Amino acid sequence: MTNYDDRIMTGEHLDEDEAFAELSLRPKKLSEYIGQKNVTDNLKVFIDAARLRNEPLDHVLFYGPPGLGKTTLAGIIANELGVELRITSGPAIERAGDLAALLTNLGDRDVLFIDEIHRLNRSVEEVLYSAMEDYAIDIIIGKGPSARSIRIDLGKFTLIGATTRAGSLSAPLRDRFGVISKFEMYRPSELMSIIARSAELLRVETDEESMSELALRSRGTPRVANRLLKRVRDFCQVKGSGRIDMEITRYTLNSLGIDEKGLEGLDRDILRLIIERFGGGPVGIDTIAAAIGEERVTIEDVYEPYLMQMGYLHRTQKGRVVSRDAYTHLGLKAPDMSADAQISIFEEDFPDE
Repeated sequence: MTNYDDRIMTGEHLDEDEAFAELSLRPKKLSEYIGQKNVTDNLKVFIDAARLRNEPLDHVLFYGPPGLGKTTLAGIIANELGVELRITSGPAIERAGDLAALLTNLGDRDVLFIDEIHRLNRSVEEVLYSAMEDYAIDIIIGKGPSARSIRIDLGKFTLIGATTRAGSLSAPLRDRFGVISKFEMYRPSELMSIIARSAELLRVETDEESMSELALRSRGTPRVANRLLKRVRDFCQVKGSGRIDMEITRYTLNSLGIDEKGLEGLDRDILRLIIERFGGGPVGIDTIAAAIGEERVTIEDVYEPYLMQMGYLHRTQKGRVVSRDAYTHLGLKAPDMSADAQISIFEEDFPDE
């Protein structure tokens, strides 16, 4: 079974990414932030308006795939407002008391960032409702007949929530956010700018051709782009001249098993499995999971989104089906298929099994 924690191409945060944070690769101002222009343009207006009125920024929800800069932008918002930033995550807040401790330590206009906010416990979430609306929380003290409720006033803070699953948020929580912004995958030109900035901060020389190659293989994700840059830097210092060029870039990416479309080994294994053992599909997700030794949720959340984005895999009412582009990418001959058969297989997506 593949160890998901070791995947270089995942957009999830890894321990090794802390090294980049220590080197201050993350931008500190909106003017330094690259990409997500629609999001940042609107946020600049909201931030300026809040500063002019000397009021807290309305609560903000960011949603989109991991690794696109949601945490970074939360830090930028706090910097632009000139206030303190507290960072936590949904799974880390186990009890209502944990949330109360965080909230009571916030001052006026401070920012609380909750990553993976869709994973909050329901009891914790209910406490958050009154905190977001009334800037107060009700705490129950004691048990039984002697129990009593105490209301604690809070500073007028700003909550920034981030999630990769907006649909998993309850409607009452989602409706309490005044600003909801969707993060899109990055274009290669934007990733090139990010790689160029990171290379300068890391004090490593590179060229435009190498940056373009890294951008094309980064799956539209800045976190992956920075991680690949670090890997190439390692190879160029040990096996190269110390300068990143096209030769060492391609050598590194090929050594890591990352092809020209950003697919890694298990991505290709999934496509080959469906083609070679199931005739290209349709095949159920549970069957795929059992055949490659991965959990269903890992395939659905980690591997399938990018394969579907690239047009190599389709979810249909009958199961998963690979496209003709997948055959071409793997260097295989696609089977002949009548127009009626193609329409039957590539129907509108429905949940299967």
